[in-house]
Amino acid sequence: MYRLAPDLAVVQTVDYITPLVDDPYAYGQIAAANALSDIYAMGARPLFALNIAGFPTGELSNDVLGEILRGGAEKAREAGVTVVGGHSVDDREPKYGMAVTGTVHPDRILRNSTARPGDRLILTKPLGMGIVTTAIKRDLAAPALIDEAVHLMSTLNRDAAAAVLEVGADAVTDVTGFGLLGHLHNITAGSRVAARISAQRVPVLSPVWRLVHDGVAPGGSKRNLEFAENFTRFDDRVSPDARLVLADAQTSGGLLIAVPAPRSEALQRALVDHNVPVVAEIGEIVSGAGTIRVDP
Repeated sequence: MYRLAPDLAVVQTVDYITPLVDDPYAYGQIAAANALSDIYAMGARPLFALNIAGFPTGELSNDVLGEILRGGAEKAREAGVTVVGGHSVDDREPKYGMAVTGTVHPDRILRNSTARPGDRLILTKPLGMGIVTTAIKRDLAAPALIDEAVHLMSTLNRDAAAAVLEVGADAVTDVTGFGLLGHLHNITAGSRVAARISAQRVPVLSPVWRLVHDGVAPGGSKRNLEFAENFTRFDDRVSPDARLVLADAQTSGGLLIAVPAPRSEALQRALVDHNVPVVAEIGEIVSGAGTIRVDP
């Protein structure tokens, strides 16, 4: 973020991902929504974007790249964002994403380092996307699950952010590659507080439990859990599968919001009114020094 004037700051972010699904159009939509997510998590309005693409020229048809870019362009259009150009390179593995520029009033910036004890924690998308995309790569995901995962990953966090700006919150982050526990740790460490969550209150795509039971999980999620064990205290009744899901690496995940308790119900109503995928109060911020406690 860079302040241009007392009432104006510019926000810039960049992100790209490798393919998660076989459909190039859907992949483009997911990658665009993922790149836009940081802008929404900071309370900003995205204005324009530049495409970033790596593509194996000569190995795949340029029609595939065209579908990826079309998916990204249509998702950007949904967000009110103009794609003004971009850059591509010859790459053996396809990659696509965006560099996004937006604006925000400096007094309305949403931060991930300003949570306070007593805040309630609210999540706006279910977990399990890393596990599902791994299942897709192994041909273990049912078509209905793939469709649901694509819908969730391509859903913009715009409406969730709008609800937060209407009601107000102390801290916000989006849940992506570090998993729920990793991004919650960013909040607790930056805010110098602790957190307590209930595993059973965290929304998870139901087929994910069978996949985890069968050993389907990306290496990134396992590394996330290994890292999270440094600052997380799990109740003995929280199963190993649940611990892994809480650390599952997400793509274009939901917002994790720390909201003062008196505003929690109002925020949840606003989120429902904005038709976000889920509205789940999963725990609270407590006094402490960056630790997270996970109860059943």
